[in-house]
Amino acid sequence: MIDILPQPPHTASHRAPRIDTAMASSERLPRESADPKITVEAADFFYGDKQVLFNVNLAIPEHRVTALIGPSGCGKSTLLRCFNRLNDLIEGARLAGTIRLDRRDIYEASVDVTDLRTTVGMVFQKVNPFPKSIYQNLVYGPQVHGIRRRAALEEIVEQSLRGAGLWEEVKDRLHHNAFGLSGGQQQRLCIARALAVNPDVLLMDEPCSSLDPVSTAKIEELLRSLREQLTVVIVTHNMQQAARISDVTGFFLMGELIEFDETKRMFTNPSDRRTEDYVTGRFG
Repeated sequence: MIDILPQPPHTASHRAPRIDTAMASSERLPRESADPKITVEAADFFYGDKQVLFNVNLAIPEHRVTALIGPSGCGKSTLLRCFNRLNDLIEGARLAGTIRLDRRDIYEASVDVTDLRTTVGMVFQKVNPFPKSIYQNLVYGPQVHGIRRRAALEEIVEQSLRGAGLWEEVKDRLHHNAFGLSGGQQQRLCIARALAVNPDVLLMDEPCSSLDPVSTAKIEELLRSLREQLTVVIVTHNMQQAARISDVTGFFLMGELIEFDETKRMFTNPSDRRTEDYVTGRFG
């Protein structure tokens, strides 16, 4: 895992009012959930002078599918990218607050970001296989981490493709170009590529937005099975998808986390009127 050493706290000139983060984390951890895998405490996020997240507090349970929903521009994708520090690549982007993975602050100076992004994999909205063979897509990550034995790589390829529900469809054409796959198959290949380095967490940013209903159904079925192996956090605009596949849902509006609860409860008996208005289609 990641070795963590103390670091001076983040500073910010523009802060939302603080609340008791210990209370916030426990209150926003859904009832009957597993121990939290990721904990967010008093998180503000800025792109330069523009603040896009305001005092976010939540605890994402382990071995569950957590959906982040809300209208466009509400901050859900920004928060998702905080979990593996992809926002570090954006000039002027900064986080104030704390994000912990297994109780360790991932923004401490000693964190190896490459190791973090191995532990916390990501699948993007735009399908993005490498312009290489299926096999080369899958062995790239393990080879970067020093795995060279052919037998070990072949086992990783098979297990990753099986994990993504793709093995039977591509086992006879592993050395064909990945661009020869359908869009849905390419997205499942991207999931397999993330699985190939054995992550603890899989982040997914609108992974089905460009796929047909059949491909979407296959990926949703895959996500339901993946919770047995790892923790999944998915950003989606599709209310029906969130209701079908997630155990826990967080609703964001204008950079604030309005509600975070078990999915069934949020969709049938939300505690905030704004959540009810959104999930019932009154706005968004």
